[in-house]
Amino acid sequence: MSGWRLARPRSIRARMTVRALGVVAPVVLICITIVSIVLRHEIERGQVDRAAQAARQVALHLAEAGYAEDIPPADGVLRIQVVTEAGEVVAASDAMQGRPPLTDKRPAENDFRIDDRVCPDYLTERCLVVAGFETDSRPYGPVIVYAAVVSAEVTTGFLLETGLIAVALVVLVVVGWLTWWGTGRILRPVESIRSDLERMSATDLSRRLTLPGTGDELADLARTANATLDRLQTAMERQRSFVSDASHELRNPIAGMRARLEVELTDPELDDSVARQALESVLGDVERLQRIVSDMLELARLDADVARAEERVDLAELAAAEAGHRTTPVRIDTDLGAGAVVRGNRLRLARLLVNLIANAERHARSRILIAVRAEDGGAGPEAVLEVHDDGAGIPEEERERVFERFARLEESRRKDPGGSGLGLAISRGVAEAHGGTLTAHRSRLLGGAMFVLRLPSGPPRDGPEPAQGRTEGKERR
Repeated sequence: MSGWRLARPRSIRARMTVRALGVVAPVVLICITIVSIVLRHEIERGQVDRAAQAARQVALHLAEAGYAEDIPPADGVLRIQVVTEAGEVVAASDAMQGRPPLTDKRPAENDFRIDDRVCPDYLTERCLVVAGFETDSRPYGPVIVYAAVVSAEVTTGFLLETGLIAVALVVLVVVGWLTWWGTGRILRPVESIRSDLERMSATDLSRRLTLPGTGDELADLARTANATLDRLQTAMERQRSFVSDASHELRNPIAGMRARLEVELTDPELDDSVARQALESVLGDVERLQRIVSDMLELARLDADVARAEERVDLAELAAAEAGHRTTPVRIDTDLGAGAVVRGNRLRLARLLVNLIANAERHARSRILIAVRAEDGGAGPEAVLEVHDDGAGIPEEERERVFERFARLEESRRKDPGGSGLGLAISRGVAEAHGGTLTAHRSRLLGGAMFVLRLPSGPPRDGPEPAQGRTEGKERR
């Protein structure tokens, strides 16, 4: 079996052709066998009828006028005998003079005709089809007239089999060629797809597959492959941008630390207070590096879809807890509705909320509003969390860019020069990892920015409805 598998044709085109021939060949064999049997029967039937017609003519003539010993051919049949009931040949055609009776078979009772097939010794490798009629003759009394023709089995059978085999071979050749040609036409788009893929490279992912105009499964395959290539190109571009931005963000604090250390170490009058200030400055840069590396690690986990323990999380309770922990001069109000329960990782959702609140604190003038509610979304119930601030807001054309990695608007760089630019990117990654969305808008309530988190809602937890409240921070962290 393994040898057969190794010997199978490798190409789909060849395999389809072999399989088509494997299906058609038995059908053709059965058909030519049936045709051969039917044709042989018809040919032999025709010979029997021809002999019977000749025997009938001679029998009628005997009944009316009689014959001498020589009988002329009838209907082209050369072998004719008249045999008495005693088995004596009393008249015969020239070809049967001196020959014994063709057969000793006689008509059954109440029948006047017999059909037989004999192979006499004087006809080497040939047989005769015999037909006989019983009649009364004037000179001989009751007799049987036998007429015989040479069986066409040998010559006609050979020609018939040769012709049928030739027809079968022609049919198989035509079927094989049509299958080969048709499969080639079907697989032509596959060859085009293969050529397009072969021309692609890791450095140029902008190429796409040519969509075949067939509108069939191959077109769907090419369309799906192009969509996959689009996602791959987007991921590669994001990765390259991420590496470039990460290198830039990491280089700045490292260069700053090195510069400060070099300056202080080359100062001959370095005292303890100056050294302490330098070390504190370096420590600030190290802390920023630590934040960047921590954020990059979290993004890597989100990209890798690293699973974390899931549980039912009430967004209202989570928002109340996080708002209560903040120490900031900005007033934080809450509007927490019931039923906003999701299934997810509590730590990641808490980090998402902390990032949104911290972002609002950087840009708010005096007030932040956190609102939580349950809604009926198009795909089912949703839990919605909104974080509003009364700051300057985000320009409409920048509302998607703020979620890019290391993307920082001019106001963010001015108000928080030590930020990593990864907080909102992490927040959107957490939202998408939970099957939800995170978008930026203009707040209709406070006039600044509004970030809206929508997550598929899980089964609500029994308990009292969280009350609306207000939390005021004492000092900015």
